Amino acid sequence: MKKKIMIEGMSCGHCVKHVQEALEGLNDVSSVEVNLAEKYAVVETTVEDSQLQEAIDDAGYDVISIENL
Repeated sequence: MKKKIMIEGMSCGHCVKHVQEALEGLNDVSSVEVNLAEKYAVVETTVEDSQLQEAIDDAGYDVISIENL
């Protein structure tokens, strides 16, 4: 399932890499695309929303919303 995660707090390429690595570190995540300009990530995964949010929170960013695509 694809999920779009709106993320607050990303401001540079390093932020994008940090978010991408945090999400890729979860089990059952098959792809991650992070868009800095629009401040979101699209994730192909079977992981629960709470786990996605926790990974991003732990990386130092704020999840605004998560929607299924």
